[in-house]
Amino acid sequence: MKTLLIALNIAALLAAPVAAFAQQSLISDPEIYEKKHFQEQCTKAEFSDGFIIRQDINNDGLIDAVVNEGELTCDGEKGPQCNDDGCTYNFYLQVAEGGYFMIATAQIYGYDFVKRFGNMVLAMKMHPRFCDRPDADKAKEPCIVTARVRGTKFVTISKK
Repeated sequence: MKTLLIALNIAALLAAPVAAFAQQSLISDPEIYEKKHFQEQCTKAEFSDGFIIRQDINNDGLIDAVVNEGELTCDGEKGPQCNDDGCTYNFYLQVAEGGYFMIATAQIYGYDFVKRFGNMVLAMKMHPRFCDRPDADKAKEPCIVTARVRGTKFVTISKK
């Protein structure tokens, strides 16, 4: 059941339009927002340097943010929400008016930010079953889902 729920969440992330930022409140800084959340959840929360990466993920010239919850140590446990599908990554876009909004959450092993056909895209490493290879070795043959962020949507370019 848990696997089905995760698969549906990933499918919704990659296939369905994400709600426009006008429908949610802007936050001033995702790093402060996320760290505060985990400091309330954990008795002792520690964050490594890789907890937040700031980069322009939607090619608009504004610096966005990607939070990797695998870089959190909560009460001595590193990446407490990580599992066989990877760790939770939260993707935030910055808007020109100031502030950020969350565009997506994904359970992935990691991602590379690469240039394809002149545009920067996310090449997300996921469990092989998301590329219809359920029996593949996830360590040797992860599924690579390449997505571009257009406006407020993740648009899947390829899955291999």
